[in-house]
Amino acid sequence: MARSKSNEHEPEQSSTLPFTNKDNSLEPYQILDAFTVCFKHILDSPDLDTFIQKVKSDLYNRDYIAAFNDDNKRFSYAARWSPSRALAYASLFSTLQPVVDLLQESEQVKRVLCVGGGAGSEVVGLGAVFCRLKEYNPNSPSQLDINVVDIADWTMVVNHLTNYMKQNWVHRESSLNMRFTNEDILSSKVEDIASIDLITLLFTTNELFAEKRKETIKFLHALSNGCKSGTLLLIAESAGSFSNITIGNKQFPVQFLIDTILVGKQGQLNGPWEIISESDSIWYRVNEREVTYPLKLENMRFFYRLYRRK
Repeated sequence: MARSKSNEHEPEQSSTLPFTNKDNSLEPYQILDAFTVCFKHILDSPDLDTFIQKVKSDLYNRDYIAAFNDDNKRFSYAARWSPSRALAYASLFSTLQPVVDLLQESEQVKRVLCVGGGAGSEVVGLGAVFCRLKEYNPNSPSQLDINVVDIADWTMVVNHLTNYMKQNWVHRESSLNMRFTNEDILSSKVEDIASIDLITLLFTTNELFAEKRKETIKFLHALSNGCKSGTLLLIAESAGSFSNITIGNKQFPVQFLIDTILVGKQGQLNGPWEIISESDSIWYRVNEREVTYPLKLENMRFFYRLYRRK
C-alpha cells in the first residue's frame, strides 16, 4: 500500500531494533533492575511457577478476567513477561523520532494514554526514555503524565514500578506521574482526550478485536473524532497469522483493518490519520551476555504502526 510519509521522521528501516539506545534510553540493566527490585517478593516465592501456570492456562482458554483476577497472578505475569516487553518498548520508543521529540520537550507537560498497559511494560519503557532524555534538562519544568487504562486491577503492579522510577530515575519526582484507571476502555469515555499527546495500544488491539469488534471500531473512531491534530498513536501486535482477523470467509492482518479505519482505503488515504513510521515485522532480541534476570527473557517479533492525527 503506497502511503505518504514524513520520511524525516522515519527510523532506519531494519528488521531488528537495537538492543539498547544509550543516547535516548536508560541501559537495559537499569530497566531490569526495576523489575528485580519491585517484584522481589514474587520472584522469591516458592509458588511463582504455580501462579505462572495458572495465568498461562487462563490465557490459553482466552479467559482474560480469570487470568488477572488477583495480585499473585498479576505480579507473577508482570515478573515473567513485562521485563522483556519493557526492553523492547524502550528500544522502540527511543528509535521513533516523533516519540523522542515529544518526550524530550523541555518546557511542557506531555500526556500519554496507555490502553491495556496494566502489566507495566509500557510505563517502564516510556519512563526509561523520558528519564534518560530528562537528564539533559534535569531542572526543567517538563513533565510526563501517564494514564494507564486496563480492565484488570493492576494498581499495585503499576504503583510499585512508578514509585521505583520516581525514586531512582528522575531528579524531581514530580516530573513523572502515573494514574491507573481500572475500567474497560470500550465501555467508557476517554477523559480529556483532546489533551493527549501520545496513545499506545501495545499487544492490545488484537485482543480487543477478538472480544468486541464493533466496540473496538467505535473506540478507534472516537479517537479520531476527539484527538487533536498532531496526536501520536502507536499500535504494536504480534507479527504473523496470530494477529489475523476473520471477516466473512476471509482472513486479514489486523493492521490492514486498523489502517483502513484510521488512514482510509488503499489508494485513497482520506482518513483522519497518517502513518509516519511502520514495520510489518521487526525483531527485538535480548543480548543475554549483557544482562541477567531471574526468569527467561523473551525475544519479540511484532509489527507496529505510528500514526499522527492530521
